[in-house]
Amino acid sequence: MAFAIKAEISDPRRKTFALSAQKTMYGGKHIAKGDTVFLFASENEGGQGLVARGVVISAEAVARKRGIVRQTPRVSVTIRRTALAKRPLGRRELKHFTDWNDGQPETELNFKFYRQATNKIVGISDEAAVFLGAFFWGAHDGAP
Repeated sequence: MAFAIKAEISDPRRKTFALSAQKTMYGGKHIAKGDTVFLFASENEGGQGLVARGVVISAEAVARKRGIVRQTPRVSVTIRRTALAKRPLGRRELKHFTDWNDGQPETELNFKFYRQATNKIVGISDEAAVFLGAFFWGAHDGAP
């Protein structure tokens, strides 16, 4: 399974990203070493959307806090960047994809990232991973 992360990313050209205690949704808590990740620089933090692709080099669940009944699972991850995005993809490009049942990868990404604008790690479908793979240099067949 591939994942996408929307987080504060100040320098997309870094070789590695260490993101601590990231909120998870839509299967994001299952992220593990070796998984492919697409990194989105959060527009909430001044970012531009999709900026990089990488591989998880470590993932560790964050312990839940005692005494809080409803808690969103959180994970700390370290990612090695493998490619930089060659064209933009963010809120502006995805906002028109709002028919939640149309099965398009653009709609899946809009729903998971922008319907609720918080930063998070999400699991994505194989179709969404192939779609995102086409945004990178050297991605001839769209594969992540």
